[in-house]
Amino acid sequence: MINRIQSVLLSLSFLMMSAWGLQAEDLKSPNGRLLMHFEVDGMGCPVYTLSYKGKPVIKRSRLGLEAEGFSLREGFQLQKAETATFDETWKPVWGEVSSIRNHYNELAVTLLQPKDDRTIRIRFRLYDDGLGFRYEFPEQKNLVYFVIKDEYSEFAMAGDHKAFWIPGDYDTQEYDYTESHLSEIRKLMKAAVTFNTSQTPFSPTGVQTALMMKSADGLYINLHEAALVDYPCMSLELDDKTMTFRSWLTPDAQGKKGYMQTPCQSPWRTIMVSDDAREILASKLTLNLNEPCALKDVSWIKPVKYIGVWWEMITGKSTWAYTNDLLSVHIGVTDYTKVKPNGTHAANNDKVRRYIDFAAKHGFDQVLVEGWNIGWEDWFGHSKDYVFDFLTPYPDFDIKALNEYAHSKGVKLMMHHETSASTRNYERHMEEAYQLMNKYGYNAVKSGYVGNIIPRGEHHYGQWMINHYLYAVKKAAEHHIMVNAHEAVRPTGLCRTYPNLIGNEAARGGEYESFGGNKPFHTTILPFTRLMGGPMDYTPGIKERKGERKTKRHPCL
Repeated sequence: MINRIQSVLLSLSFLMMSAWGLQAEDLKSPNGRLLMHFEVDGMGCPVYTLSYKGKPVIKRSRLGLEAEGFSLREGFQLQKAETATFDETWKPVWGEVSSIRNHYNELAVTLLQPKDDRTIRIRFRLYDDGLGFRYEFPEQKNLVYFVIKDEYSEFAMAGDHKAFWIPGDYDTQEYDYTESHLSEIRKLMKAAVTFNTSQTPFSPTGVQTALMMKSADGLYINLHEAALVDYPCMSLELDDKTMTFRSWLTPDAQGKKGYMQTPCQSPWRTIMVSDDAREILASKLTLNLNEPCALKDVSWIKPVKYIGVWWEMITGKSTWAYTNDLLSVHIGVTDYTKVKPNGTHAANNDKVRRYIDFAAKHGFDQVLVEGWNIGWEDWFGHSKDYVFDFLTPYPDFDIKALNEYAHSKGVKLMMHHETSASTRNYERHMEEAYQLMNKYGYNAVKSGYVGNIIPRGEHHYGQWMINHYLYAVKKAAEHHIMVNAHEAVRPTGLCRTYPNLIGNEAARGGEYESFGGNKPFHTTILPFTRLMGGPMDYTPGIKERKGERKTKRHPCL
C-alpha cells in the first residue's frame, strides 16, 4: 500500500512539473550504479540517456515509431510519469539456477500528441545489470488498428567500441562472428556474409542481436530484445559516422513491418552493461522481462541429452531420402512400395536400433531420427507447399516397433519435423502430427525451417513467422511436447513463459565443422551473444574428420 501511495504522489507531482514545462525524469538502478535520464525535447521527441558508475553507456538517443498515415516520433507532451519498485524471486522450470531474483526500478511515461489526441506509453525497467524499455499502445479512439512502417529506437554509443557481430539478415543467423571496431563493420561486411540456403542481408552496416561490445574504458555492453511476441524481430542499423544504432525491423512480403491492434505492446529493448564480463554472462535480465510461466502443469518438461541419426547425412555418407527413383513426390499419391530402395537411407530399423542400444549403454535419454517420414526425395529447393505430412513413415522405418524397443531400453525417440520452410503446410498437419507423437510416446520434437519461407515473400524473422513459431510451441504444450526449433528466430527469453521451448539453433552450429569450419573464438563468444536469449542446440560432439587440417578447424567436443 505504501508503494502505491508513493507512486500516486510521484505521478501527481510530475503532472504539476509538466504543467510548468518540466519534461524530464531520472531513474536509478536498485544499487545506484546505473542512471537513466528521460526527457521530451523541444520537438516533442522522447529522448533517453544511460550511464554506469558515471561513465556514458548510451548518449542522447531518440525513441519513437512511424506508422502508415501518422508519426509517433515527435509532437509529444509528457502527460504522466509513474514510478515503482519491484522485487521478487521466482523459480524456473529448468536452467542453470534454481531461483532467479527479479529486482528493478520502473518508470512509465505516458506521452500525448495533442494535435491528434493520441497517447502512447514507454515503460522503462532499470536493473542492476541493465535497462529494458518497450512501447505500449493503449486502446483509444484514434489508435485502434495501425501498421508500423518502422521503429526508431536509437542506441547512441559513447565510442568506437570493439564489437562481436554477425551480418544483419532477415532469414538466418548462421554466420561466423566477426571481431572489429564499429567503424570497421562496413568494410568487413562483404566478407562476413557467407552462403546460406536462405538469406537476406539488408545493409552494409546492419548487424543482429544479441550484439556484444567492449568500450575502451572497460565497459561490456550488450544490446538485444526480450519477449518477442506478435512483432517482427529487431536487428540494428549502424550510423557509422555517429556510432548510433537504431532498431531495424524485419519486413513482411509487402514491405510492412507490423500489424497492430490496441491494446498492444512492443518487445522489450535491452541494454546490459557492466565492467565485469562475468556479470553479463550471469544476467537474467532477458528472462525477467518475460511473463511468468503460462503452463499449469510442467511436470513433464525435462531437458534431455540426445544422439541422432543425422550427421552421416550431413557428410554425404547416407541420405534422408528412401529412393533415387522419384523425380517428384506427391504426398498421399506416390506409392513407396513400388520403388527401389537406394540402400543409403539412414533412418532404417536396423540402424535406429543400434543407436538406441548406444544411447542406453552410454546414458543418453533420446535418439533423434531424421529422414523417417516420406517426402525427402524432393524436399528442398522447389518452393513446394505440400512437402511432408509428418505422419507417414518410410517402408523401412517401423514407428511402432522402434518406439517400443526404445522404451524397453529406457530410451525415447525424438521426433523430427523438417518443414522445408512451408509453414502453412506444417500448420495444416500440426494437430495430427502431435497426436501421432502422443500415440507412440514421443515427448520432444526437433523442428526445422530450411529454405525460403512459404507463404512466399515472408521472412524467417518477420511478424508472420514470429507468430507461427509461438503457435507451434503453444500447440505442442497442449500435447505435453517439448520443442527444439532449428532455423527459427533467435530466442528472447520466452522459455520462461513457455518452458517447453527447450532450445533453439538460431546460430552457426557444430554442423559447420563439415562445411569449412568455424573461427576458433566462435564457440567462446556464443555465450555473450546468441545465448543471451536462451539455450542453443549447438549439435556438439563432432570430432575431426579424416583429412582435416587442424590449423583451420577445431573439434567442438
